[in-house]
Amino acid sequence: MKYYIGIDLGGTNIKAGVVTENFEIVGKASVKTLCPRPAKDICDDMAKVSLMACENAGISVDSVEWIGIGTPGIADNVNGTIPYSNNLDFHDVPVREYIQAHINKPVYVANDANAAAYGEFVAGAAKGAKNAVCITLGTGVGAGIIVDGKILTGSNFAGAELGHMVIEVDGPQCTCGRKGCFEVFSSATGLIRMTREAAEKDSSSILNEYYVQDGNRYSARHAFNAMRAGDKAGKAVVDTYCKYLAAGITNTINIFQPDVLCIGGGVCNEGDPLLIPVKELVAEEVYTRMIDKNTKIVVAELGNDAGIIGAAFLGNAG
Repeated sequence: MKYYIGIDLGGTNIKAGVVTENFEIVGKASVKTLCPRPAKDICDDMAKVSLMACENAGISVDSVEWIGIGTPGIADNVNGTIPYSNNLDFHDVPVREYIQAHINKPVYVANDANAAAYGEFVAGAAKGAKNAVCITLGTGVGAGIIVDGKILTGSNFAGAELGHMVIEVDGPQCTCGRKGCFEVFSSATGLIRMTREAAEKDSSSILNEYYVQDGNRYSARHAFNAMRAGDKAGKAVVDTYCKYLAAGITNTINIFQPDVLCIGGGVCNEGDPLLIPVKELVAEEVYTRMIDKNTKIVVAELGNDAGIIGAAFLGNAG
């Protein structure tokens, strides 16, 4: 049996897993990232949590083939560095060198969304595809693109930022500096913003009750719950959200024409009230609607394990 270590480096937690050649996670461990702090300290903890995962899996680190890391920001797998990560305040971090100072194994690095997409490609909703795109609807809109079985990173390792294509020129401000990005509308953050705006415009909406019940805060669930309760404002928010999400997905399909496009993130837990209208809108608008073969839109399957599994197999990702 062959074993691989996958590390999912986040702003809150560092998670590692020992993954078998059959894509099974047999041991996990995690520690707090504790940002901000020096990059070397965080890398030292990535090595530490890898050893903890091996211990929990009941194997020696000597049995591991390699270590893969999914990180926020730009990941240079050629040189084994993280040139930039705004969430971690990383600048030209020699992550491979730091990890190998503790564990003498090959080290591969990729953007975290790319790693999660690769996880779905090798073991999840996109398994068996040749070309796939995975979009994650979270705080932002993350994406990973697989072409001929390889991760598409671009010439500067910063490719696949689908969340920052503009859907509406001069729309709401995005954190990237542009306005009207896909991320502004289709992230969970964007859904919450639209929910808050709708509630402020309609004092009779049940959204205002949800706000109070949830500790004076809105969540990505509220608009869908209000829609199910027959609330007009809630339904309007859901309709608008689905429209923008479908627009971004249609743009993505028109550019890449993948076999499979999978959508992940907590918003997907809404199920059919989200997926059915989005699929219908995409089917009406996609450029290839007049031919038989079209991209299959599915929900991601691996959940929070996608990043660990994808990172573990980065040695095969090209």
